Amino acid sequence: MTVLQILTYPNKKLREPCNPILCVTEEIEKLVDDLAETMYASNRGMGLAAPQVGVLRRVFVIDTQQPGKDGGLKVFINPVIINTANIAISNEGCLSFPGVQEPVKRADRVAVQALDRRGDPFVLDVTGLLAVAIQHEYDHLEGVLFIDHLSHFVRDRAKRKMAKWQKQQRRANP
Repeated sequence: MTVLQILTYPNKKLREPCNPILCVTEEIEKLVDDLAETMYASNRGMGLAAPQVGVLRRVFVIDTQQPGKDGGLKVFINPVIINTANIAISNEGCLSFPGVQEPVKRADRVAVQALDRRGDPFVLDVTGLLAVAIQHEYDHLEGVLFIDHLSHFVRDRAKRKMAKWQKQQRRANP
C-alpha cells in the first residue's frame, strides 16, 4: 500500500467529473488500498475520493468508526445516490481543505447503490454521519466541493482560510 499525495484546493482536478469503473481489476483494488492507506495516514479524514489524489475514477472510501476498529472501512465503486431524506446541518471538513471546517446543509438519510472492493453490488441505507460522508465523497466524483454548498460569505471565508494555510505551507517548505 502507498500513501498518496492529497490534492488541495484550488487544484483543477478537484473540479473534474470522474469516469466510471468498467471492471474491478487489480489496479482498482490497489487504488482502493492506497486510498484507505492515505486516508488513515492523514489522521484527520474519514473519507477520501479518488479525484482527491488525482485519479479521475468513480471510487471512494469511508471509515466513520474510531481508528483501529475492524470492519469500519466501506468502499464505494461507481456509487449512485438513489434516495435522500430529511435535512441536517453539520460541520464538514475536507482533506483537500486542510484547516477548514464549515456548516453544510445535507440530507440526513441516504440510500446508495455501489460496487464493493470485489465488484459485488450492494445497497446501503444510512443516516447521520455516514450519510453526510457519502454525500461529501460522492460530490467529489462529480467535481463538486463542499464549499459549493456554502453561502457566498462563508465560501469566501473558507477560501481565505485555505489561502492562509497555503501561505504557511510555502513558508514551512520553501
